[in-house]
Amino acid sequence: MSFFNEIISHTPIFDNVLRSARMVAATDVTVLIKGETGTGKEVLAQAIQKDSQRADKPFITLNCAALPESLIESELFGHKKGAFTGANTTKTGIFQAADGGTLFLDEVNSLSLNIQAKLLRFLENGECLAVGETKPYSVDVRIISATNCDLQKAISENNFREDLYFRLNVIPLEIPALRERIEDIEHLIKHFQLHFSEAHTVSPPKFSKQAVKILQNYSWPGNIRELRNLCERTTILLSGKEIDAENFPHEFFATKMSHNKKSSEFSLPDAGLNLDTLEADLIHQALERTNGNRAKSARLLGLSRDTLLYRIQKYGLASK
Repeated sequence: MSFFNEIISHTPIFDNVLRSARMVAATDVTVLIKGETGTGKEVLAQAIQKDSQRADKPFITLNCAALPESLIESELFGHKKGAFTGANTTKTGIFQAADGGTLFLDEVNSLSLNIQAKLLRFLENGECLAVGETKPYSVDVRIISATNCDLQKAISENNFREDLYFRLNVIPLEIPALRERIEDIEHLIKHFQLHFSEAHTVSPPKFSKQAVKILQNYSWPGNIRELRNLCERTTILLSGKEIDAENFPHEFFATKMSHNKKSSEFSLPDAGLNLDTLEADLIHQALERTNGNRAKSARLLGLSRDTLLYRIQKYGLASK
């Protein structure tokens, strides 16, 4: 059974990503996973590893932002005894520990230009150089990296090497934000509730239809990680109860428009407007742009498919 089947997706945009990841898993090609914080980049990297020929080999994760520059070179490549103050023994690096397996470099954009050059050398010829050594060593390691920032912008600002970017970006996989996967929210809730009710030996709460709709209209700045935390919290504090609107903090009642309110391109006219007319017009535009595809129209408008269908009927657009 494919490990990708354990990843919940009922959204076409994410299904396409998983389909590509399955194909990639069968090879040793370098992968760059893009996506906002909390979207599950490491989960996807693990699925690729588990579905690959390296499944029984090491899978090592390094958060590149978690270590200071003075330590990360030694952690990655190892060091020779006496290479620097405090280097009392020879140390093997993460690359050697991952030999035969996969190294997942999270927040790869945080690497200094010096470390980027060493990583590029490995990607080009499979060689690493330990700190204090003059002779390189070779290892067989697949690289999967991830970033939540715009690497093209980092390149233009001279913070990231363009040649390294091309080496890492052989196969780009971009995970959509949770607000773009509203069809998955209810399924994810059930998955997390079952997990946490078993882990904490409690009865799972039940989310009312209104509560689910509120969650589907929330912007989810923390993405799946934020939803997971919510499910654990409610499973423990509201075990066996029905969860309704009153159980959510005030920020859950803001629409997804608030996620981008600082960059809003719409200004309310001084004379005001008819909100129903505007909404009907936007829905009509979305349907025209997608040739009547209601699922795609719903995503363009930031609505659930059920909500869009309701509003299509409300404004009599079904026959247009």
